[in-house]
Amino acid sequence: MTGRAIPFTFNVMKIVEWLGNKVRIIDQTRLPQNEVYTDLHHSQDVATAIRELKIRGAPAIGVAAAFGMVLGAHEINARSADNFIEKLKSVSRNLAATRPTARSLFWAIDRMERVARSGNDILSIRNMLTAEAIKIQIEQMEMDKKIGEFGASLIPDGASILTHCNTGPLATTGYGTAQAAILQAKEQGKIIKVLVTETRPLLQGARLTTWELKRTGIPFKLITDSTAGYLMSRKEVTCVIVGADRIAANGDTVNKIGTYSLAVLAHEHGIPFYVAAPTATIDAGVATGDDIPIEMRSPEEVTHILSIPIAPKGTEALNPSFDITPARYITAMVTEKEILNEPYGDEIKRIIV
Repeated sequence: MTGRAIPFTFNVMKIVEWLGNKVRIIDQTRLPQNEVYTDLHHSQDVATAIRELKIRGAPAIGVAAAFGMVLGAHEINARSADNFIEKLKSVSRNLAATRPTARSLFWAIDRMERVARSGNDILSIRNMLTAEAIKIQIEQMEMDKKIGEFGASLIPDGASILTHCNTGPLATTGYGTAQAAILQAKEQGKIIKVLVTETRPLLQGARLTTWELKRTGIPFKLITDSTAGYLMSRKEVTCVIVGADRIAANGDTVNKIGTYSLAVLAHEHGIPFYVAAPTATIDAGVATGDDIPIEMRSPEEVTHILSIPIAPKGTEALNPSFDITPARYITAMVTEKEILNEPYGDEIKRIIV
């Protein structure tokens, strides 16, 4: 099943850019008020940027981590290739510890480590790592295009699309995942509009998705997370499209907190619920969503907004960054290879090689 493939005319923003000896990123914590670019010179700088959400979105984290490995490789003093690879493991561990849920982070690190082990000397390993990181970013852009083409085929003309969190260029360094489908639908001439959940607690929808959509000219409205059910009940939502941080072997999907609620609401109202994500997000090594670690973040992200307290001092808060959407609530999964339908376990086993 494919959509009418039309070349993207949307200019990709330089979310993560390799500049030969450093990584330049757009600081997502400063958006939308300020478009600030920051240069990262060391592997630890990349790790800190990922942990502090200056870089976020599972595919973008993977791309950034790959370049973090390159920076780390140039910081290592080693006597031999074996000694170099041993020291590179500490760089890998440091980057891997930044975000425990996003599968693309570990996928990119594993890929970089395999390349390192195939080298014969330190100089060639460093060069190979640089080439591989660049390749990962280029491949991500191509995957985004394919996801957009497949995803657009699911979007009817005149659709009102509800999306959650941020799934555009900021999340992938390319065209996005769920948002790539929306962009491609627009390129095909479909009349669409987007409903953007603000996405508490860090407001990635309000701050980031709206900022991206304003650049595309696609009509959108920002809503509170708790407005979604009301709009569904009034038949003002045609479909829901979200991204994913990790997908289990059975199709259970871990994504930004609040995704599960939207899936249940969509199911109740008979609204298609689509997940758009690259196959690198699939973790065939975990059987179900219950096996995926859920990152718990600082309570201050709930009790404060942009460092301004909104709750009494000393208020306790729970802040899981993600939730688990059971596969039974997912209408279809859009990957760069094809659109997957139930039973997802069989489909995932077939396409993961």
